Order: sequence, then C-alpha cells, then structure tokens
Amino acid sequence: MYDLAIIGGGPGGYVAAERAGAAGLKTVLFERKSLGGVCLNEGCIPTKTLLYSAKVYNYAVNGDHYGVYAKEPNFNYGEIVARKDKVVRKLVAGVKAAMKAGKIEVVAEQAMIKGRSAEGVTVIAADKEYVAKNLLVCTGSEAAVPPFPGLKEAGDIIVTNREILSLKEQPKELVVIGGGVIGMEFAAFFSTLGTKVTVVEMLPKILGPLDDEISAMLQKIYAKRGIEFCLRCKVTGIEGNTVVYEDPEGKVCRVSGDKILVSVGRRANISGFGLENTGVEMLLNRGGKPCGVKVDEHMRTNVPNIYAAGDVTGFSMLAHTASREGEVAVNNILGKQDHMRYEAIPGVVYTNPEVAGVGLTEEQAKASGKEYEVLKLPMAYSGRFVAENEGGEGICKIIVGKKHHEVLGMHMLGNPCSEIIQSACIAIEMEMTVEQLKEVVFPHPTVSEIIKETAFTLK
Repeated sequence: MYDLAIIGGGPGGYVAAERAGAAGLKTVLFERKSLGGVCLNEGCIPTKTLLYSAKVYNYAVNGDHYGVYAKEPNFNYGEIVARKDKVVRKLVAGVKAAMKAGKIEVVAEQAMIKGRSAEGVTVIAADKEYVAKNLLVCTGSEAAVPPFPGLKEAGDIIVTNREILSLKEQPKELVVIGGGVIGMEFAAFFSTLGTKVTVVEMLPKILGPLDDEISAMLQKIYAKRGIEFCLRCKVTGIEGNTVVYEDPEGKVCRVSGDKILVSVGRRANISGFGLENTGVEMLLNRGGKPCGVKVDEHMRTNVPNIYAAGDVTGFSMLAHTASREGEVAVNNILGKQDHMRYEAIPGVVYTNPEVAGVGLTEEQAKASGKEYEVLKLPMAYSGRFVAENEGGEGICKIIVGKKHHEVLGMHMLGNPCSEIIQSACIAIEMEMTVEQLKEVVFPHPTVSEIIKETAFTLK
C-alpha cells in the first residue's frame, strides 16, 4: 500500500514526489518516457539551451559594438544540438538522483488506472498492481496539431516542438504556423543562425496574451532581423512544403520552407491511462468535448483522494505553475492548508531580447473595468542595461491601481528580464503598493533597478 501514486514525471509530478518523499509519504511515480516530462526533454530546457547558443553566436557577430573583434564568427549546428542533448541528459540524471534520495519508487512503464475501492486507487503497470490511498494525475500535454488539408501527406516536412529539436540539419527556410511563445522562440533561434523564417499567425499580433505595446516592439525588432510576419492570416492547407493561407483581404497566399513548424497550442493528455475508470469530472471546451481535468483551488478533483496538477488541468500550461500545483496537492494530502493562487504566475519568452510579465496587462486591466494607471520607462534608465546592451531596446511597465496604488501587473522587454521578474511576482503576491516598492533597496548597478525607477514615475 502506497500513500501516494503519481502518474506523470514532469515538473508537476516529480516536484510533488520530492515533496511527498521529504514528508515521509510512501510514494510511487509512473513515467513511461523520461523523467522531467516535456519541459525537461522536449520543451523548456532544450529550447533555452539552443537559444543560449544562438545568443552567444550573436554576441560574437556583434562583438565590434563592444570593442571586441572575432574573425569570421561561425557555428556548428550539430555541436549546438549535441550540447542541448548533453544538458538534457545531465538534468534528467539529476531528477533521477532526487527521486532516489527521496526514496521514491519510479516505475518506467505505462500506467493504467483500474479503479477505486475501499482500500484506495489501483494502478496497473507491466501487469503489476499498485494500490495507493491517494492519486495525483500529472500527465501533462501534447502539441495540438489541427487537421489542415494535406498535413499528413507532407510527411516529415511537418514538425512540432518535439521533432524540430532533433533535426540533424539546419533548415534554410522555416515556416512557423503560430506566433505564440513556442513559435517565436524557435523563430528567434533559427533566424539568428541565418534561416529564413516566416511566421503565419491568425491573430493581429504575436504572443497573443502579451502586453500589446511590448508585443509590437518585439515584432519590430525581429522584423528588422529578417523574420517575415503574416498576421491576421488563416492557414487553409498544406501543399507539400508549402503553407497555403488567406491574408486579411481574403487573398490566397503561399509560403514555402524546408520544414513547417506547427505551433498552435497544446492540449491536455486526458486519455490512454484509464482516467474514465475514476469518475473524475472533466472540463469541457466550447464544442462540449473534454479538454482537461477539473480541479478546485486545492488541486482536488470531484472524486475523494484523487488530485491533478500541471497541464492536464488545461489551465496554466507552464512548468513553474505545474510545480506549485504539485506542491499544493501534496500539502493538502498531508492535511496542510494550502491553495493555488494564479494572480502572480510569471510568463517569459526567451527571445533576444527577452520578454517577461506577471499580473494584469494594460489591456486586461482596461477590460476588467478597474481604475488603473500605467507607469513606464525605457530600459535605458538602467545603467547596467546600457552597459551590456549596446543599441538595445527595452521597456518596463507597471500597472497600478488608481486609488490605492497596488501593483496589478508588471511587464518588461529587455535582457535579462527573465531573471528580475520575480521581484514583481513577490510584489503582487504580497499585495504591495508602489510606495512600498519604492522603499525596497535594489543592488546597484543592476538591470533590476529599472523596477524602482519606474515606480518613482508615479505622480
């Protein structure tokens, strides 16, 4: 008998297992592929490793801006990919070590939920039964691939985030269907290395939920670097290596590439492991079809002792969200009062320059009917930013309540905003006012000082 069975070894699953093991819960973790899930093996870590190689190459190419000269900077695509694989292997080994240290039993097999009984939940893997008092479902998500006409016929020309990470050769031309986070990060990587990139997006902007002003700034930067953006364009089909789409005027257009990356979102993994045998209530999409496991703020489903965390809940499909949801689930299993809060979940786009944001955007604040003010400054107000980003563009925006000056949101463009957005997360989580933010001491010189400088623009 186990205290906890976890299906899925991604950020939600393995972090939950660590916390459960540390608390003394007898835990079994099922992961049929690789520990770390999509994030570690096919998403967050490999893409950031590739992007950093591209950034280093970009520094070498533009070293003259800093008085540093490199003769004919070059790169080896195969070595870039090999380093990515090495980083992933190292970190997967780290997760394995953490599971061993926490005395977590890891079963590298497909798990199938048999059902519930008075004893608990029964899970079958490799013809062996495992019974646990509690079950945590962390089965993650997969790339959503719309049924475009001609998609199947195109064969291996079509790639998702999984296949594009394993390309043996750099494509000369790449078409990206979808201008969201994943699409833009791959577009940034390949365009930096010299690939001709075209982004086809149905919305009027890239990075849909992103602050409009920052989205426009990033698009302008990458347009200057050679990426072609086809916005308000609807893909109607695939013809071999060619994407067929309608432009805003309804004109039929075509764009070709060696590879076509389909990056139009992700969908929760809710089938293939016996979830239907539990009676767990599902979220339904607009078409009335199941699209995720329904949970409350404690990560509980409608079935006692069955929890869910991460992408499978169909809500905030981010690794750090999944990790925290896994922690919340374990804390509630342990009898500790804990609940999930989504007001301060940061989002980052690892382009060059980076984009980071948390809380309400200006557009969201306006739509909510809240009375608000917008504080903003160019990143150039930070001495450290100027020193390290020759000719670089950037902005810091703080959305504050008009009456009490509480921090409602913060959004940035400029390196290294991925590393400093946490200050804004804390400010929102602790319900800080701008006046309180002004009193916080930031180290000098750092780019993070832009937060304090922006706060002082409040009249």
